[in-house]
Amino acid sequence: MDREAESVRGAESVGPAELIGGRERRRIEVVPYDPSWPERFAGERARIAGALGPLARRIVHIGPTAVDGLPAKPIVDIDVSVDDPDDEASYVPPLEAAGYLLRVREPGHRMLRTPALDVHVRVNRVGGDWERRHLLFRDWLRTDAADRARYAAAKHELGRREWVDMNAYADAKTSVIEQIMEHAERWAHATSWTPR
Repeated sequence: MDREAESVRGAESVGPAELIGGRERRRIEVVPYDPSWPERFAGERARIAGALGPLARRIVHIGPTAVDGLPAKPIVDIDVSVDDPDDEASYVPPLEAAGYLLRVREPGHRMLRTPALDVHVRVNRVGGDWERRHLLFRDWLRTDAADRARYAAAKHELGRREWVDMNAYADAKTSVIEQIMEHAERWAHATSWTPR
């Protein structure tokens, strides 16, 4: 399971995760922000919307590639909100037909990705905690320069290390993500922030 997503998402998803294809050793590469990432998201959004139609209640760009100026792994993260993420049969076949491969299956969440491993599509419940926390994390990082710099520094420092797999890298970021989420939650409360 992608531990970075796990630490941001909160408690909505419970139970074991199934990694389709097992663990993978991958090189972690953190690169400077690429202004083409929003355009890449727009193209992927159109492909997902075409595949799912009204079943996709929300399709949004999340994660570090959605935050202007933030260095990131060059993987565009997309949040797709549906009524029932456990009704896999309703959306996985159309997404697979559109070129995405199922990678993670767990209660309340599925993750699909492109064969090139440069796009992750996270399917979750519309109005759920997973959706809220990912959008809040993104919006807070867009707003707060100090936490954006803190997150960038952690990503760079950890990206220089050798990792058994991406999960170990993501596990190492848990404490900084949790600290940032505490700040984000205080900001959300103070400003009455809600997902747009």
